[in-house]
Amino acid sequence: MMRNAPLIAVLTAFLALSGCATIEGVGRDISGGANRVSGWLN
Repeated sequence: MMRNAPLIAVLTAFLALSGCATIEGVGRDISGGANRVSGWLN
């Protein structure tokens, strides 16, 4: 399983970014994710 970890990470990132039609969409998704994680830590 550990041999496949990099491949799984790349495929997951590709699928996550493919949902964004524009660079602006990618920025919004990253910002939203960062805000969510920040909320968990506070």
